[in-house]
Amino acid sequence: MPTLDAPGPGYSEVVRLDGHVLDSLVLVKVLDIIVEAGASYKILDFDIGTTSRDESHVRIEVSCPAEATLGSLLERLQVHGVNREDSEDAQLAEVDQDGALPDGFYSTTNLATWVRLGGRWVEVARPEMDCAVAVSPDGSSARTLPMHRARRGDRVVVGMHGVRVARPGQWRGNDDFAFMTSQVSSEKPKGLTVERVAASIRRARTAGPDGRLGKVLMVCGPAVVHTGAAPAVAALVRGGWVQVLFAGNGFATHDIESAVLGTSLGAPLGGGQPSEHGHANHLRVINEVRRWGSIAAAVGAGWLRSGALYECVKAGVPFVLAGSVRDDGPLPDVVTDTVAAADAMRGQLEGVQVAVMLASTLHAIATGNLLPASVETFCVDINPAVVTKLADRGSRQALGIVTDVGLFAHELAGSLCGPSWQAQGPHGH
Repeated sequence: MPTLDAPGPGYSEVVRLDGHVLDSLVLVKVLDIIVEAGASYKILDFDIGTTSRDESHVRIEVSCPAEATLGSLLERLQVHGVNREDSEDAQLAEVDQDGALPDGFYSTTNLATWVRLGGRWVEVARPEMDCAVAVSPDGSSARTLPMHRARRGDRVVVGMHGVRVARPGQWRGNDDFAFMTSQVSSEKPKGLTVERVAASIRRARTAGPDGRLGKVLMVCGPAVVHTGAAPAVAALVRGGWVQVLFAGNGFATHDIESAVLGTSLGAPLGGGQPSEHGHANHLRVINEVRRWGSIAAAVGAGWLRSGALYECVKAGVPFVLAGSVRDDGPLPDVVTDTVAAADAMRGQLEGVQVAVMLASTLHAIATGNLLPASVETFCVDINPAVVTKLADRGSRQALGIVTDVGLFAHELAGSLCGPSWQAQGPHGH
């Protein structure tokens, strides 16, 4: 069992951990990981912040019996904000094959990252997990580089020396001790949770010192329509509270089906018995939109006159529909190449400050993989397993909200758009 005053044998490295490491329990997590790896540690310095707003700073000597074990452990620790305490420049290697990276390339996290180049620290633009870090020819800038975008001659960081990451700040609404502060819970008061999300959206849509507004991204699964939440999403788009929408063929199809035929998978959203042959309704709307050539064309022709995607078209809100192998049709707007779909999503993330993921697993995880950890992320689903998957796959900033997405979306629209939001849209939607 490691102690606080005796480093273990073998290979050692001094690392730093900075930030709100006590109230977030990050330090406890880091020490647990060290012990579980069969390593030992010695805390060299511990500077504790004097107030809840002050950061703490910890220096730890980590020791392992084998050098390879130490390197692997330090990689695991870095995703929690642990950095080597060294002054070496980052090591670079050239890409020698399009679409493939050099051996030992540094694999990024979604945390804010810096690389040391020519004796100075350079921030990496647009943090994203599971990428490489590409350095400009003159060494003045660095950016994340997805593997498929690598080209011969690109210079990328290899190894972990000369790389630092920083954990995002706390997003808690108060500084006091409180119950119900876990990232996922089905017992949290939903009214307070809705107001927290609404407050984050309002904050993003308030101009900062530079006069610019942040963007709000919404990710929607088909259950948004099935639960009757699509009109609430439409109201949020119409009210200017959503600037980007990501979804798949399922959400888009059922949103259009409900707007045109009043059904979702053939079931009337207003109640009553399913219509005869209603199971084919979604195929019929897909076919019709394919005849028009695009969702925007169907709106322009007056065939599609309501719904979330209608509001996106009318408000000029960009949407990316990422396809899957199980899609019917699909709609002509669906990007069926998954790599191209991910690139299209990347192209819409500039300026996003808040992401709200509604009843979506695959598209939520895909989006989380692209988002920096600095983006406030809320994942809403009735199934607790869904809202934990996002954090389990690296998006540790995500707050899970276990509730019915229909009720949540209606309350969120009421908070942001006012209690009469249901009567504000076309045809009373």
